[in-house]
Amino acid sequence: MFSKACEYGIRAAVYIALQSLDGRRVSVTEIAEEIDSPVAFTAKILQQLTRNNIVHSVKGPTGGFEIDRGAMDTVKLSMIVKAIDGDKIYVGCGLGLKECNAEMPCPLHDRFVDIRTNLRTMLQSTSLYELASGLEVGLTYLKR
Repeated sequence: MFSKACEYGIRAAVYIALQSLDGRRVSVTEIAEEIDSPVAFTAKILQQLTRNNIVHSVKGPTGGFEIDRGAMDTVKLSMIVKAIDGDKIYVGCGLGLKECNAEMPCPLHDRFVDIRTNLRTMLQSTSLYELASGLEVGLTYLKR
């Protein structure tokens, strides 16, 4: 459903949020290791997240990536998805056809509209803080 870059972007943002709750900045290398992603690919994803003001990058020997605690409540998963994948998840055909609409629907069109609506609602209502706090108390995991 999401591109690999978007999956890694969500994982990276959640990991950064978790570490930020403990007052830690994290390096690209540490993030890549914790989310099982290649370092160079992770660096490109983090550039996109930084450009879109989802994470904050601090340069220097004590630098790294962090997310302000207040921003964790306002950063929603939909912002990460939009920063990396754009809005194609909300508008594309469920079967990948070039054109699909109510006048000329694909066989999945009507069912996919509901799925897309529910997905949008979930992405727009889920904050980074919710996901990071689940990790913090051991209810959820980023790595297996």
